[in-house]
Amino acid sequence: MTHPGEQFYPEGVHWNDPIARGTLPDLLSQAAAEYAARPVIEFRDRPISFTELEAMVETAAAAFLRAGYSKNSSVALFLGNTPDHPTNFFGALKAGARVVHLSPLDGEIALSHKLSDSGARVLVTSNLSALLPTALKFLDKGLLDRLIVCEDDRWGKVGTPQTQLPDNPAIVTFQQFIDGATKPARWPEISADDVALLQYTGGTTGLPKGAMLSHGNLTSAVSIYDVWGKKARAERNAVERVICVLPLFHIYALTVVLLSCIQRGNLISLHQRFDVEAVMRDIEVKRATAFPGVPTMWIAIASLPDLESRDLSSLVSCGSGGAPLPVEVARIFERKVNMKLKSGWGMTETCSPGTGHPQEGPDKPGSIGLMLPGIEMDVVSLDDPKQVMPVGEVGEIRIRGPNVTKGYWNRPVETAEAFVGDRFLTGDIGYMDNDGYFYLVDRKKDMIISGGFNVYPQMIEQAIYTHPSVQEVIVIGISDEYRGEAAKAFVKLRAGAKAFTLEELRAFLTGKLGKHELPAALDFVEELPRTPVGKLSRHELRNQQKSSDQTAQPKQQLATGGR
Repeated sequence: MTHPGEQFYPEGVHWNDPIARGTLPDLLSQAAAEYAARPVIEFRDRPISFTELEAMVETAAAAFLRAGYSKNSSVALFLGNTPDHPTNFFGALKAGARVVHLSPLDGEIALSHKLSDSGARVLVTSNLSALLPTALKFLDKGLLDRLIVCEDDRWGKVGTPQTQLPDNPAIVTFQQFIDGATKPARWPEISADDVALLQYTGGTTGLPKGAMLSHGNLTSAVSIYDVWGKKARAERNAVERVICVLPLFHIYALTVVLLSCIQRGNLISLHQRFDVEAVMRDIEVKRATAFPGVPTMWIAIASLPDLESRDLSSLVSCGSGGAPLPVEVARIFERKVNMKLKSGWGMTETCSPGTGHPQEGPDKPGSIGLMLPGIEMDVVSLDDPKQVMPVGEVGEIRIRGPNVTKGYWNRPVETAEAFVGDRFLTGDIGYMDNDGYFYLVDRKKDMIISGGFNVYPQMIEQAIYTHPSVQEVIVIGISDEYRGEAAKAFVKLRAGAKAFTLEELRAFLTGKLGKHELPAALDFVEELPRTPVGKLSRHELRNQQKSSDQTAQPKQQLATGGR
């Protein structure tokens, strides 16, 4: 065994198993040839077969080619969870273009930056009122040459508010865009090394930066998950029904759900948004077998008052990703429904895969699992990223593998800073134990230095989650004259729970945390800010706190010098 943790891999799975690498259009066409009439997507109770999806993709690709969007072109997608996403995602790629994902929940400033930075002069969106007015602003600002608008009613009317298209020659409906488009005699040549996707992620300057994800990166990511799960799939030997409420514009849903389900011939039960009762109906009535979510979704499910009486027996796979899963939430879920909920780790720059938990192996609460096949991870000094830390020592996690980006679009300096040789510095602080299991402590940029000690907000949050009155919590660093920085907790209470004082919280946490880690301030909030994929957002809360601090004092805060 040359790789830590390999002894706990599922039977027949090895770290050096071959990882397939190809192009995304080939992934779809091979799946369509194999699965044909089998449904690949169900949306608003309408099934779409593999054959039908491929036909829609080829029509879109022919239209992109006719319009001149092929090699060296960027096509931006500003879409939610509808079949319009895979149609245009694969369509642009088959035409030879690269895709730029825009989040419908981003602000206008960030979206404008992504359009300008990526060079995309064409945008595909929807006539939904949540999307089209923003897209029209980009056209007015001169950021676009063409706006292609998909009509939501194409997938069945649901009464969602829609916006009328203005009379503008730069705007066409998707139907107008594809009318009369014919397949070329030969599709453009695409290489596994070509950039398939510019997936934007947070930048140190505050502006998002585009991770360049190649066809090879993304197909390798799918293959890594395939290798990891081959034993479980062989034992089950069934078509899975996978719930997709995660947004397809995010790397987690793109790889773990869309691409992986297409590769394996599974059915994607596509939801436009997360609604806890709609998800429960999918499980209880439609007998969904898999549900990948983010921690906030599992918090909502774990908080259902009647969870013990709900029928989750169809689920064979449930996982949490996108952010660290609070240990206490996993415990509540297991206690109520007798199912283990484990979280893996990955990031935009790795096309999602990083670590995972084997079905069998040591029970390690709080761990993110073992490094997946084909992926190498280690922990290096926070002061010297070339110095590998011993087992159990905390440092920054590094990673390399066929799924890891080669860098950031138009950002040579930030690309150079992110790598040590061919190993990517993740910005995540953690450690590896003797069994090869990794643990996250926090993000490097979120670390609080309090009285000379490193304090990790995530560790404090994990402890606060054990309080019976707490539903959600975010901890951030605030200015403290005595310590330099101190921890402040923002708590959303469970329904019907009573508030508690800062002193009561500190007493509850004493013994669970060190004295230097105990929160120095506490606020109760109705809601905590979230990212576009539903993760609790420490970054956004930090920004809100800066604004509110200018006009108000914290509700509960220790006097300067209190310990």
